[in-house]
Amino acid sequence: MSSKQDFYETLGVSKSASPEEIKKAYRKLAIKYHPDKNPGNKEAEEKFKDISHAYEILSDEKKRAQYDQLGHDAFTSRGSAGPGSYGGFEFHDPYDIFSQFFGGGMGGGGGSSIFEELFTGGGRRSSTGARDGSDLRFDIEIDFEEAVYGADKKIRIPRLETCDACNGSGCEPGTSKSTCSKCHGTGNISMSQGFFSIRQTCPNCHGTGQVIQNPCHKCGSEGRMRVEKTLKIHIPPGVDTGSRLRVSGEGESGLRGGQSGDLYVVIHVRPHEIFQRDGLDIICELPIDFVTAALGGLVEVPTITGRTKLKIPEGTQNGTTLRLKGKGMPSLRGGQRGDQHIKVFVEVPTNLTRDQRDLLAKFKDIQQNSKNHPLIDTFINKAKRFFTGGDEA
Repeated sequence: MSSKQDFYETLGVSKSASPEEIKKAYRKLAIKYHPDKNPGNKEAEEKFKDISHAYEILSDEKKRAQYDQLGHDAFTSRGSAGPGSYGGFEFHDPYDIFSQFFGGGMGGGGGSSIFEELFTGGGRRSSTGARDGSDLRFDIEIDFEEAVYGADKKIRIPRLETCDACNGSGCEPGTSKSTCSKCHGTGNISMSQGFFSIRQTCPNCHGTGQVIQNPCHKCGSEGRMRVEKTLKIHIPPGVDTGSRLRVSGEGESGLRGGQSGDLYVVIHVRPHEIFQRDGLDIICELPIDFVTAALGGLVEVPTITGRTKLKIPEGTQNGTTLRLKGKGMPSLRGGQRGDQHIKVFVEVPTNLTRDQRDLLAKFKDIQQNSKNHPLIDTFINKAKRFFTGGDEA
């Protein structure tokens, strides 16, 4: 689907809508956004696909129950091998759903459209019945480092491809289609009712004007076969979870000369044990000992480009964030790179030896009356004002 909008919102119905209400909403929207009524309008075409996919789920009692329980994850759960699954990528053709709803011969691009039949009375129209192939989706997990540097991946996708025996014609090799005897090749038939003459799609040839007398032995006249295809894709540096890569023409093959759909690869980046991402910036938490925090010094820190030295200023407080410029993620658009932010945590030592305890106790006595702890002093003053109602400074 082109979006992850809630299926109920897509159809404009409530979650308690009855099957009849869902069906009525789909009919209204399907007619409004059908590509035959909006030629060349890509936005309407995507909307038509969305409402068809939503209707496919909500009109099926079992699928609707799964969707109500799990949402979109019911059909994108990782590891599932079925259509519409994580790692799976098949949706039913929206034109097939439309045809099943309204009756045969009303698919996109084939024969007289429903709008020609309902609104214009039809006209003599010959068509090859060409239909574009469906877009596919493939979800892939990559490592954090691969998101930084990019990677080449091989993926295997099941999809419908043009039959190599009949080259998509659906006819047994050496034979060809013949003219439909019912519509005489026009793809339409006329029915008279009183003063009115209604032209509709020929049910015998489904609007193509031709019929197959000798079906292909390999694909059974479908013109396409399900195969597994191995593809090599390049993941560019800078991708993030949710990034989509479009591979043009690598979706399902079209029918009767229609164009192939596209493949959309959806990226999921595995969490890293050291780094976290915030846009183009990378966050890293760095523990240091309290002596280094007090006296300052150089410490070694990891970055996505390797190890580097970081200067810890004298008197660094717990939670201080230091920046390494240009050590973040690369931009997908190029020419820009984020920064790495080092968040410092001062670690208090544990399991002290007797000598260490004695030294710390001596240090405590020495700095007892010093002004080395401004935060503590400020807090004490605030607490005094709270307990005395602001009478003491």
